[in-house]
Amino acid sequence: MDKLSALSGFVQSVNLGSFSAAAKHLGVSQPAISQKIRGLEDQLGTRLLNRTTRQLRLTEAGERYYVYARDILDRLVEADRAVQSDETQMSGPLSIGLPLGFAESVLADFLIRFKKEHPCLLLDVSLSDQFVDIIQERLDVAIRMGEIKDERLIVRRLGVARRCLVASPDYLERNGQPVHPAELKDHDYLLYKNISTGDHVPFISTLGEKLSIKINPTMIVNNSSTLRQAALAGLGITIANRWMIEPYLKTGELKLVLPEWQYPPHPIHAVYPSNRFIPFKVRRFVDRLQDYFKDMGALDGSAGHLYD
Repeated sequence: MDKLSALSGFVQSVNLGSFSAAAKHLGVSQPAISQKIRGLEDQLGTRLLNRTTRQLRLTEAGERYYVYARDILDRLVEADRAVQSDETQMSGPLSIGLPLGFAESVLADFLIRFKKEHPCLLLDVSLSDQFVDIIQERLDVAIRMGEIKDERLIVRRLGVARRCLVASPDYLERNGQPVHPAELKDHDYLLYKNISTGDHVPFISTLGEKLSIKINPTMIVNNSSTLRQAALAGLGITIANRWMIEPYLKTGELKLVLPEWQYPPHPIHAVYPSNRFIPFKVRRFVDRLQDYFKDMGALDGSAGHLYD
């Protein structure tokens, strides 16, 4: 129990950023926390934390040790909750990473609904269109679009989103409607900065013909919501997930460009750190999110399995 108490003090000090905050959280004195961690370092024969008057910083050894220590504590908590009701397990912090444009326009409603269903959860949501390091950021789960090549992650495929090219009626009236992908090079293209295909747009015809057209972007942005607003303002043609853009197609604010050509589908995944135990609340969140996508008709194809 002394070792577990030391691990808890160490993990909470890292999570909260100071010995005093950890002591307050655990209901002990600050000297007690400091003493436990110093004893842990003496036992291990290495320094885990660099201490300054303003902050604590993990050493390289501390970074590695923190991952295992947190996992041990998570598993103990989950072991206790495993014999409790499902709802009792739905408590405590849940750290989630979501694409910014994705969450802004679509997932805010889901997050609010999920929080209302599970009021004892502390949702800690990070929004970014960058592929942040979920291990370094200490996220429990992240939703990512596109192919995943990080071998440190467990990947669960939720489905596939259809994509399309769109522009405003005003832009098309001024510049004409392309009838073949090759014509895109003569149009203003609004490019998503982080897209894997760079300054080329891949297409598949209804007959299976594949093309890759080089475009000349007139605007490059790393946020899909901003690109959508630019398209609505008549600045050019851009790519969008069909289910996210559908409301604007219905109102006529945006129109499909080259609808007879398909853009390769976009896989959507839930990813988890492979060196972390996956708590029930994480699995519940991903299951509910997948159900939400299904209800909205957002994804094509069935989900993959969770591989340990």
